[in-house]
Amino acid sequence: MDTYGGRRSQGERDAITVEIGYALCSAAFAAAVLFGAVAGPAYLFGLPAPVRGALVGSGVVLAVVLFFVRVVSVLVRFARRGQPSQPGRTSPDS
Repeated sequence: MDTYGGRRSQGERDAITVEIGYALCSAAFAAAVLFGAVAGPAYLFGLPAPVRGALVGSGVVLAVVLFFVRVVSVLVRFARRGQPSQPGRTSPDS
């Protein structure tokens, strides 16, 4: 992805944009599922307020952490993977 001080091509910019969008969408989905799994039983079973508050609070914290971990891991993996030299072709070392 590094062009040695030069400008990135349109294809490279598009690939980065798509990867950022994928990272954000997949992270938001994973965080929502985790929050629902942790906080959902608090509302489903009508638990007392202190227990419900603890579950919702821990669900929020875990969802936020998962969101950031997912975004970073997807973008780091993308940066390490590198891009093919021509669209639609794989790089020789793949």
